[in-house]
Amino acid sequence: MDDCLFCKIARGEIPVQKLAENEQALAFPDLRPQAPLHALVIPKTHLASLNDVRDWVVIGRLHELAVEVAKAKGMAASGFRTVFNTGPDAGQSVFHVHLHVLGGRALAWPPG
Repeated sequence: MDDCLFCKIARGEIPVQKLAENEQALAFPDLRPQAPLHALVIPKTHLASLNDVRDWVVIGRLHELAVEVAKAKGMAASGFRTVFNTGPDAGQSVFHVHLHVLGGRALAWPPG
């Protein structure tokens, strides 16, 4: 999708600090972090939300990068959270699937 912010990032048109990458996904820091570690993991192909996923292997690859980032940042042992927001009522503001990776502090439950 030409005007999608995350598609532009995936294509390298908007530079980001790459935290991890594989052939299907890219991880980078969130611009408005909600925890000491707050990364976003996106698929390199456009999917507006989880409702549009047909190949669930892609979602596994996003989680693979989430774990890689958490380990690299020293958060794997203490714990981290992964979150997908799907649709406006869930707080999705960029309509390109993205997995939030949060860690580095105790996270409250329920989250919202």
